[in-house]
Amino acid sequence: MVVMNMVQALNSALREEMRRDRRVVVLGEDVGRRGGVFLVTEGLIDEFGHERVMDTPLTEGGIVGVAIGMALYGLRPVAEIQFIDFVYEAFDQIVTNLSKVRRRTGGMYSAPVVVRGPCCGGVKGGMFHSQSNESYFVHTAGLKVVMPSRPYDAKGLLKAAIRGEDPVIFLEPKILYRSIREEVPEHDYTVPIGEARVVQEGSDVTLVTWGAMVHKSLEASKIARAKYGWEVEVIDLRTLFPFDKEAILKSLEKTGRLVVVHEAPKTLGLGAEIAAYVAENAIELLKAPIARVTGFDVPYPLAHEKLYLPNEARIIMALSKVMNY
Repeated sequence: MVVMNMVQALNSALREEMRRDRRVVVLGEDVGRRGGVFLVTEGLIDEFGHERVMDTPLTEGGIVGVAIGMALYGLRPVAEIQFIDFVYEAFDQIVTNLSKVRRRTGGMYSAPVVVRGPCCGGVKGGMFHSQSNESYFVHTAGLKVVMPSRPYDAKGLLKAAIRGEDPVIFLEPKILYRSIREEVPEHDYTVPIGEARVVQEGSDVTLVTWGAMVHKSLEASKIARAKYGWEVEVIDLRTLFPFDKEAILKSLEKTGRLVVVHEAPKTLGLGAEIAAYVAENAIELLKAPIARVTGFDVPYPLAHEKLYLPNEARIIMALSKVMNY
């Protein structure tokens, strides 16, 4: 086991998969000599050369379009979007083409493309480098959407995404790139896409979250236990689509209360779908209304991101609401 941060874990996953399978290629802006803005692809070009680690022009539509073509001809491309905020130029390629290849061809072809990139806020990146846009992709049938919260999961999920037959949008909270370190196996392993992780067990309330908000939620749950004695079960979804419905219902059978925390805006965020699923399928389990703690329905602020992002105080308020209902 080696202690890694998330950047190192992602780099390790890419390196191991490129060694394992010659069909795996990497492309994107500055992914070669520069190693990417956050150095996730650092050193790959030295080992695998220009034919497998390709610097591209500044055209996200071109990056994803070329990756789709590569996949149709048998390669397994990993396309980096420098910041996921820049993905909108490639939106037509992702939504119209990438997500529909398998169904459009009746299963004759698949497009095993991984589109990965840094997302979310917390690093004072401003409104064009801080967005949490996962709902666009969760809403698009044919895509899998992943957001890890720790290095171990980042490596295992990326390896699983590269080996799968479906396109994956792989979102990496950039505030976690170097702020979290943990032991990561050097041997080969994967983390199954579609399986949540119970980060902390509890009996009073279920808190479902993902990405950087996992750590905010854990801090809030510690405060709630110390101050009020509440035992909060924290679930890290890891995969946003398909999300792990069974894990949520299993937890609710114990707690009967649900809080969802995410960084994206509230309206039509994934928290709304989780709440709707529980209301439709297990409302009899609930002892209180579902509470959501989210970003606000405004553009990401330039200077006041601490007021925009969910924090411990807002999470504890939501826990109090469901516990005291």
